[in-house]
Amino acid sequence: MSGFSIDQQWRQQLVSPVAVLLGGRSSEREVSLQSGEAILSALQNSGIAAEAVDTKEDDWLLTVGKNFKHVFIALHGGDGEDGTVQGALQNIGVSYTGSSVAACALSMDKVRTKYMWKGMDFPSPEFCVLADQTDWQNVCNSFGKVVVKPATEGSSIGMAIVDTADELKSAYLNAKKYCGTVMAEQWIEGEEYTVSILGDRILPAIRLQTNNVFYDYEAKYLSDQTQYFIPCGLDVVVEKKLQALALQAFESVGGSGWGRVDFMSDKNGNFYLLEVNTVPGMTSHSLVPMAAKAEGISFEQLVEEILRLSVIEHKG
Repeated sequence: MSGFSIDQQWRQQLVSPVAVLLGGRSSEREVSLQSGEAILSALQNSGIAAEAVDTKEDDWLLTVGKNFKHVFIALHGGDGEDGTVQGALQNIGVSYTGSSVAACALSMDKVRTKYMWKGMDFPSPEFCVLADQTDWQNVCNSFGKVVVKPATEGSSIGMAIVDTADELKSAYLNAKKYCGTVMAEQWIEGEEYTVSILGDRILPAIRLQTNNVFYDYEAKYLSDQTQYFIPCGLDVVVEKKLQALALQAFESVGGSGWGRVDFMSDKNGNFYLLEVNTVPGMTSHSLVPMAAKAEGISFEQLVEEILRLSVIEHKG
C-alpha cells in the first residue's frame, strides 16, 4: 500500500457542483455511460456534489455553461476524446479533466501519432494508410499479418487482424464505416501491456491475456475470461524502462492529468507503442482503476485526484 492521500484544501476551489459528461453520440456511448455512472457515484461517495450531463442532448453545453464551473469528462471516442468537447469547455471558461485540446486531438488520431513517433525514433509497429486503390496483396507481402484500425476510433471498434489480400480489403471496407481514415499496422506476436499515468505518478504496468484473437471490445468490456496480471511479470529494471517509455509517449502528445499508454511486446522482449489514451475507461473492467488499486489508491481516491488535478491546473 502506498499511503496515498489527497490534500482536502483543494476542494475550496470547487465553486459549483461537478458535471460528469457521459454518453454522447459516439460508437462508444455504452462504455461511456458505464464509466460516467461509476465516476458520478465515486464523487458523490467522496462528498463532492456532482451531476450527470449526457452530451447526446443538443443543449448540453448551454446546460454546463449555466450551472457548472467544473467538468469530469467520461466520454469515449468521437468529439469527447478528440479535443472538440475540450475546446468548447475551454471557450466558456470551465475546468475539465484530462489533457488539452491539442493533446486530445493528436492522440485520438492514430496515424498522426504514428508519424510523430516515427520522427522521434520511438518504437512502434510499421504501418500504412489504406485507401480504395490500395494494392492489398502488396501490403500483405510487405507486412505479413496486420491489424486494420479506424484511425480515430477507440475500444478496438472496427478493428480486425488479417493476413490475406481478400481479408484486408474486407476489413478496410468495414473499418471505413466508422472512420474515413483507416490504417494497417504490422501485427506484433507477443504479450500486450498497458501503463497508466496519474499526475506525476507512473502506475504499475499491467499484462493482458485474453482467449480472443486480440484484446478486442468483447475482451475489454464483456468477458470474464480476460486475465490481468499485476505485477506484470517483467523484471523490475525492464518494467521501469517500460514505464519511462510510457511517460515519454504520453508527454510527446502533450498529455497531462491522467492517461494510459498501450504496448505490444514481441517474442524477443522488444516493446512497441500502440497508442495513447487521454480519456481511458473507468468501468468495472477498466485498466487505470486496476493499476491504481495495485498502488493502494481506491477508485474514489483515483476519481478525486483526477478532478483535483484539473481544478488546480485549470485550462479555461
